[in-house]
Amino acid sequence: MKNIKIFIITGLSGSGKSVALAALEDAGLYCVDNMPVKLLPKFLEMPAETDERIKGIGFVMDLREKGFLASFPEIFSGLKKKGYNIEILFLEAEETVILRRYSQTRRHHPLGQDQPLMDGIRSEIDHLRPIRFLADHIIDTSNYNVHELKSVIFKLVEHCIDSRSMQTHIMSFGFKHGTPHEADLVMDVRFIPNPFFIEHLKPLDGRNEAVKQHVLSAWITGHFLEKFYDLVDFLLPLYEKEGKAYLTIAIGCTGGYHRSVVIADSLYGHVNRPGRSVRLTHRDVDLNL
Repeated sequence: MKNIKIFIITGLSGSGKSVALAALEDAGLYCVDNMPVKLLPKFLEMPAETDERIKGIGFVMDLREKGFLASFPEIFSGLKKKGYNIEILFLEAEETVILRRYSQTRRHHPLGQDQPLMDGIRSEIDHLRPIRFLADHIIDTSNYNVHELKSVIFKLVEHCIDSRSMQTHIMSFGFKHGTPHEADLVMDVRFIPNPFFIEHLKPLDGRNEAVKQHVLSAWITGHFLEKFYDLVDFLLPLYEKEGKAYLTIAIGCTGGYHRSVVIADSLYGHVNRPGRSVRLTHRDVDLNL
C-alpha cells in the first residue's frame, strides 16, 4: 500500500473528525473510524485491493483508544521511514465552541467521565500537543458548519486524489402517487398542456415520440425549459462545491405518465455531460392511468 495516499484524522473530541472522515469517504477513499494504532502497520501490510475506485485510505485515530498517545508517535515515525505516504490532519476548535457542541449533542467526553467537561477538554488539549506537533495540516473548525468543513477537507485532498463527482438523480413522478421523500428539488410541471386529454396520446407515455413532440412544441414548455436549465446549471456547481454527494431532482405531473416524463428526459439530456454522474428514472410511468 506504499503507493496509496493515507490520511490520518486526529485531534480534539468535538472538532468534527466524523465530518472530515465522511468527506474523505465521499471523495473516494476507503475509511476506517477508531482504528487501533497498533493495528495500523499490520493493516497497511495487507495486499491492496485492485479497485480503481479506491483513491486512498482515511483513518480516524484519537483518545478513544487508551494506547493512542503512547504508541502513535513511534508507529507513525516507523511507517514514514518505510516509505508510506501519510498525511496527518489535526482538527481543533476553541474551548467554548467544543463545550457548546457537547452541550448540543449531550455526548460524553472521553476524558470527562470523572471531572467537569471543561477540565476534560483542557486535559485533552494538553495530552494531544505532541500529536499536534506531528500534523501536516492543522484545521481550526470553530467557525465552520458541516458543509464548510467538508469543503475544506475536499480542497486538502484534491491535489492527491480525484474527487468523486456528485451523483445527480433525475426522477419523474406523479403527484397522485405521492411526492418522493428523497427529493432535494421538486418541480411541478402540471401547468404544461396535458396529453391525457388527447385521445390518441392518452395511452402513450412520455417516452413516446408523439407525446414528446406534443409537450415540447407548446410555447410555455420552451420558455419553462430555458429558465429551468439556467436554474439547474446555476445550482449544480454550488451543490458540488459544498460537498453534497447526492442530489435528487424530482419532476412531477398529475400521474407521472406524460409531462413529467418528457421534462425529466429533456433535463437528463441537458445535464448528462462527460465527468458527471447522472441517472434517470421514471418512478410511476408503469402504473395504470
